Amino acid sequence: MGPEELQRLIAEASAVSEREVVTHALSRDIRLPHDGRTLVLITLDNGQDHTRPNTFGPRGLGELAAALDAATARADVAAIAVTGKPFILAAGADLSGLPTITRRAQALAIARIGHAVFDKLHSAPKPTFAFVNGLALGGGLEIALHCDFRTVSAAAAGIGLPECFLGMFPGWGGAYLLPNLVGADRAVQVIVENALNQNTMLTGVQAARLGLADALFEGADFLERSLDWAGRILAGTTAVERPDVDRGEAWDAAVARGRAVADAKVAGAAPGPYKALELIAAAKTAERAAAFAAEDEGLADLLMSPELRAGLYAFDLVQKRARKPAGAPDATLARSVGKVGVVGAGLMASQLALLFLRRLEVPVVISDLDAGRVEQALGRIGGEIDTLVAKRRLSPDGANRLRALLSGTTDLADYADCDLVVEAVFEELEIKQQVFAQLEEHVGPGCVLATNTSSLSVTAMAAGLEHPERVVGFHFFNPVAVLPLLEVVRAERTDDATVATALRVAKDLRKNAVLVQDAPAFVVNRLLTRLTSVLFAAVDEGTPVTEADRALAPLGLPMSPMALLQLVGPAIALHVGESLHTAFGDRFPVSPNLQALVASGKPGVYDWTADGKPYVSEETAALFTLGDRPSSRDEVRDRALDALAEEIGLMLAEGVVAAPMDVDLCLVLGAGWPFHLGGITPYLDREGVSERVLGRRFLPAGVASVASA
Repeated sequence: MGPEELQRLIAEASAVSEREVVTHALSRDIRLPHDGRTLVLITLDNGQDHTRPNTFGPRGLGELAAALDAATARADVAAIAVTGKPFILAAGADLSGLPTITRRAQALAIARIGHAVFDKLHSAPKPTFAFVNGLALGGGLEIALHCDFRTVSAAAAGIGLPECFLGMFPGWGGAYLLPNLVGADRAVQVIVENALNQNTMLTGVQAARLGLADALFEGADFLERSLDWAGRILAGTTAVERPDVDRGEAWDAAVARGRAVADAKVAGAAPGPYKALELIAAAKTAERAAAFAAEDEGLADLLMSPELRAGLYAFDLVQKRARKPAGAPDATLARSVGKVGVVGAGLMASQLALLFLRRLEVPVVISDLDAGRVEQALGRIGGEIDTLVAKRRLSPDGANRLRALLSGTTDLADYADCDLVVEAVFEELEIKQQVFAQLEEHVGPGCVLATNTSSLSVTAMAAGLEHPERVVGFHFFNPVAVLPLLEVVRAERTDDATVATALRVAKDLRKNAVLVQDAPAFVVNRLLTRLTSVLFAAVDEGTPVTEADRALAPLGLPMSPMALLQLVGPAIALHVGESLHTAFGDRFPVSPNLQALVASGKPGVYDWTADGKPYVSEETAALFTLGDRPSSRDEVRDRALDALAEEIGLMLAEGVVAAPMDVDLCLVLGAGWPFHLGGITPYLDREGVSERVLGRRFLPAGVASVASA
């Protein structure tokens, strides 16, 4: 691409990217110590603090192009290096302007601009260096890959190519450059496996081990040592040796492995990972220019796809809305929490106690009626602390501090000085009411009482208390340490100070809170139970259980509904279903086949082969009584999607959450539903389900979708 065309494309793209926070390319001359030659160091800096990483928009790319052209044109410059502001190289493309892209030609221009600017680092007649001083994601890592040489800080974190997680692929050179640098096997690991495995990032040390960088230096003097190393490279006193890339069968095997991973994670529902693998496969023999042209075309297609728009919508929810819960009261009303109590000593209670210990680092007391159960819980928590030490996620000194903060009791009087007490006892309203009544005899008037109920009425739990205003729902998701969602439930009489305290604690626990009103099963469990009830109704009518379970495979959910049932436990699912049947009637029928499964004591529908494949055993199949009206997979899926749309519409009408975005946020964070669905409402909109069931869309056109030109 010629300079005039590049400038034209940048000008056109800038005109529709009004929200761009420009990442400036700040150049300065560095006199290298070895022979006095000049290196131009370009520092990327958007002028914001660490909460706003550098990103690449059209104006910023224009500045970078100008800086590279200026350095290249100088006869006195021996080399060019790129680094970032403290602890951040760059976080990839600026996505804020994406909603303004309404035509494929605009999307293609964005792809071509990135390639043209970054390729200046490759085509420069002088050696180019990238000093990866911190976070380097997507285009941030790709700019480093375009350079001739790379160093990385041992203190760096957040290095990777997360595009497949968002429904894209590395479109500014990554799909070609990375496999040709480190081989297809490692490229598939970084681009596909890591991205689809909860968006796993690399540390600087891991990146160096994978061959993404040529040298690893400690963070304290990273820039100084990187410049010294660059000087030695230029002087010829240090050489870089990179292993040859295996272009034989191993390359094809890596791509095949990646496809298996993509099939397992998204089941063909998101095009991004498959396009990435197609490009990695082609990179085995493709010429650089042809590979970049293929990336341009693929990126233009994906930028106009509904899956990507939904994925970026979900990403925006997680990055922004999850940090500022809708309907939150004034944060200054929150009370401080210096001691926490956990009532109950089961598995969930133990997980909660450990979470409070690790995140709040305050005294935590756990109780039960039976001293033996308390001792078991303390042992369980101590064992988890030992595991964290063994995995080097906790220092021995840190472990000792946590153990010193933990205590157990059978006497509720030991909660007298707690600021927050969470009950995690058996899921029965009368028992929970009794626990709160007993606690109120001991705790101070400012102590927040929280329930971890999954479906019961928080208002009913608080009804007989002297201070019902301090009772709040604190619904965690299992496993507590992994799933980031916390449904904070506001009962009828919960006051603002209690809600503000709950939200402050949620933030300190590093959980994303969604504020929900008190309603049966709240959000996630209500929707998942409605979904499960449709599937079991189909089974009751005569649909084989495996056929019903596979009906939702085209959505690319993280696990099938019956596999999720096995994880949650049929007894818990039945209990929640019965609660919802009591509340809402026939929308939540109680399946006799689910009752039979629970009565049998079996852990779920499936048994597992030696190689980990699920199957329905003859013993389990014999438990089910099937009718004579089986449905096809398509019919079951349509019924399930209609049910979800209806239930979400009712929840919004009831005011359970403030907006459809909160429903989507709950499903993404609490159920692990994929970004390419946008949670669920964008998918229901684009498939026409919302209008078929409710007569309207959940989201306006252009939100999580391509706006009309």
